[in-house]
Amino acid sequence: MIAAGLPIRRGLSENEAAAYLSFSASFFRRLVEEKVMPPPRVAKSRRVWDIQDLDAAFRALPRETDGSDEADVWSDCAT
Repeated sequence: MIAAGLPIRRGLSENEAAAYLSFSASFFRRLVEEKVMPPPRVAKSRRVWDIQDLDAAFRALPRETDGSDEADVWSDCAT
């Protein structure tokens, strides 16, 4: 799925990658520095983020929980 207003393409600039994930550019940059988000790929001097890498890193983020011991109702839906 592509963020609204972005053309379909494989590599995104830092600002586009941040927008794709609904993050501010500064928050995205911090997540990259902390190795929570993937580093960019480099083509000469251009830094680009691969959408598939972003998708995988986003899926790896932890989910918010309420601390209860209830069964994970989404576990049956995992792909």
